[in-house]
Amino acid sequence: MALGDCWKQLSWFYYQYLLVTALYMLEPWERTVFNSLLISFAGMAIYTGYVFMPQHIMAILHYFEVIQ
Repeated sequence: MALGDCWKQLSWFYYQYLLVTALYMLEPWERTVFNSLLISFAGMAIYTGYVFMPQHIMAILHYFEVIQ
């Protein structure tokens, strides 16, 4: 029963995502291309933040002399 409720909730979230982004009007292949690009850009942004943010934060802390 819990798995069915979880699936129902995920389906509802996906439906809301389709409505908010107006993807429900696209054909399935267009929706797949859009979602692939979105996931790719989000993945690149997360990776870039993970790799480069610590360096920038350390530079800022050194600049403001929070750490030596």
